[in-house]
Amino acid sequence: GVYPEKSTDQTNGEGEGGNEGTSSMDPMLERQVETIRNLVDSYMKIVTKTTRDLVPKTIMLLIINNVKDFINGELLAHLYASGDQSQMMEESPEEALKREEMLRMYHACKEALRIIGDVSMATVSTPVPPPVKNDWLASQLDNPRLSPPSPGGPRRGVPMQGPPSTGGSRAPPAPPASGRPAPAIPSRPGSEMGQRMPPMPPGRPGSQGGLPPPLIPSRR
Repeated sequence: GVYPEKSTDQTNGEGEGGNEGTSSMDPMLERQVETIRNLVDSYMKIVTKTTRDLVPKTIMLLIINNVKDFINGELLAHLYASGDQSQMMEESPEEALKREEMLRMYHACKEALRIIGDVSMATVSTPVPPPVKNDWLASQLDNPRLSPPSPGGPRRGVPMQGPPSTGGSRAPPAPPASGRPAPAIPSRPGSEMGQRMPPMPPGRPGSQGGLPPPLIPSRR
């Protein structure tokens, strides 16, 4: 390291004064010496790291340059002087077998893709029909007297208009001539003794509670 030089000049008559001079040092000088020593250590570490980084790179650069020069100038001459060139280009049996396997796999995949394409072009897909609503079958089995509902919805009976009867009630219309049984006529809650009353013509109030029909005025 870097340290200040200590000079001791001792004589016979000045021995005591020389000991005091050697033992006392300037603190400013010690700090400067310590700073210089730290800077020198840091510089040497940087130089060592740079050398370790550049030496392998320099060696690889020299090797690559020498190989390039050999390939460009002397490789072709060495190949021609080595012997038969056709033997050097000969394919090994292992590589030939591997090449044949790859060719067979290629042709098999090509044929499979062609068959899949033909099947896809020849296949015609039809949409699935909608499900049939068969809820009316269960109701018909429960009550066989009821007829199944028509596809167009329930039909409303048209009331028969005709001359009013004198007895306050009229007979129900005749059932249609068909094989289906006629639906039951619902009873009104206001009829006497549960008698079923047919619907009255519109615009005329029906006779409720057994009242007689209104009197017809006569001309005088």
